Amino acid sequence: MSLADGNFNFKESLRRRRYTISSPCEQIGAQGLKMDMKNEKLSPEEEKLNKMSLEEKLKIPVSDPACVPEKPVTVTFAEVTSAAFKIKENVVRTPCGVSHMSESEGMEIFLKQDFLQRSGSFKERGACYALMMLPEAQKKKGVIAASAGNHAQALCYHGKKLGIPVTVVMPVFAPIMKIQACYRFGGKVIVEGSNMQEARHVALVRASKLGLTYINGYDHPHIIAGQGTIGLEIIEQVQDVDAVVIPIGGGGLIAGAALAIKSLRPNCKIIGVESDRCPGFATSMSCGKPTIVSVMPSLADGLAVPLVGVNAFQTARPYIDKVVVVKEEWIAIAILRMVEMEKCVVEGAGAIGLAAILAGHLSEFKGKRVVLTVSGGNIDTTVLGRCLDRGLTADGRLLKFSVVVSDRAGSIAELCTLLADVGVTVKDILQERAWLKNDVFSVKVKIVCEARNIGHCKELMKALTDKYDSVSFAGFMQTLDSNIRTMSTPDLTSSPFYKKLHMSESGSEYLM
Repeated sequence: MSLADGNFNFKESLRRRRYTISSPCEQIGAQGLKMDMKNEKLSPEEEKLNKMSLEEKLKIPVSDPACVPEKPVTVTFAEVTSAAFKIKENVVRTPCGVSHMSESEGMEIFLKQDFLQRSGSFKERGACYALMMLPEAQKKKGVIAASAGNHAQALCYHGKKLGIPVTVVMPVFAPIMKIQACYRFGGKVIVEGSNMQEARHVALVRASKLGLTYINGYDHPHIIAGQGTIGLEIIEQVQDVDAVVIPIGGGGLIAGAALAIKSLRPNCKIIGVESDRCPGFATSMSCGKPTIVSVMPSLADGLAVPLVGVNAFQTARPYIDKVVVVKEEWIAIAILRMVEMEKCVVEGAGAIGLAAILAGHLSEFKGKRVVLTVSGGNIDTTVLGRCLDRGLTADGRLLKFSVVVSDRAGSIAELCTLLADVGVTVKDILQERAWLKNDVFSVKVKIVCEARNIGHCKELMKALTDKYDSVSFAGFMQTLDSNIRTMSTPDLTSSPFYKKLHMSESGSEYLM
């Protein structure tokens, strides 16, 4: 059947009715989203599951036989090499070239660009190997997984190539573009669950009732072994590497990669990086066991896993030299740098290794060879726009301020002349009269403008505060403003926003 187009709210429909999607998108046009849905013949058990409410499913006890907390599995180097041999014809051997930011950061930076995999992330490595290792009988029955994006896409893509039926359960907040990608790759998509825990529970219920194999996206032993193949490639592509920086979510990537790298080059340092919005691995390392942490919204949403995998933790822990936790502002700047300097569009999880360098957390590797694992590029276009704006703001290149001027003729023209003389570009301007507490002969002007760098912002701030009595700056510029008013030089070297910035025109480093 066909879903209505027009003003139909597809995501709300998914939330209300928990559609099972099993056919590719027919067309995305000005009229909205159109989709054909196959009239598949369902088994009695599947029909029964489809009639059950989410609350009823959540009451059914489930377990993942491949990930048992009491019996964690340690993946071996032999399994990683076996995975490399089996998947070599099915995954891309991605480039690992020198970064344009090497000189400015004082270290030889290499970018392992695994976002160039066909489904957009490193997840293909583990997904392909896990599917290839299934017994023949299970290949016919199929597999199921819970994922909000990259793991789901990778499974659907390789399932279609290998002729294995794939079902993915995605939470209702999953981006529509990722849902579309899954059924475009031939997967069966079930959108159900308000969070990943509920989606995982639904997937495990369906696995037990329908005889499907559940594949955990970061903790299944075959997934870990498959992800480890990226470590083998790094060692082959970069001679005498001193450190490899790897994003951490559930821990599957760093477990497999660290095992492979340390087995071949024991002196190479393994650095894990995660967002301060979900420091699951750092917390687990300090507690000595996988520990649940609270999850807050993050630019690195692919790393927002509340509990690291038991098998991943068991495998990775002996090989990790350091775990770094970075702030969101640095992730935004890193995404911006990747776009501007490397011409690479990557998601927050893929840029987080660069964020650790920009934030100054890896200064011990100055003058050394460092590989950054750029793990994925599946960033939502709307999120990308927000990230770039946040990055420009944190980088001191997008400034918002308000100034009270006289409401006489020509006063705003004088303000604009001042801005033109300083050389900033006005992006947005708004006048406010009704809510102003000053006299009725004044107007508050709110302006968003673009500057070259922090030094340029300081120049504008000085010019404004010299001419006008009532000037206020928004966000990250407030501290800088207070220093300018007292004619003192702010110590920005300790600030997480201004520690290391680059002049956009000359390309030289601007250290405050």
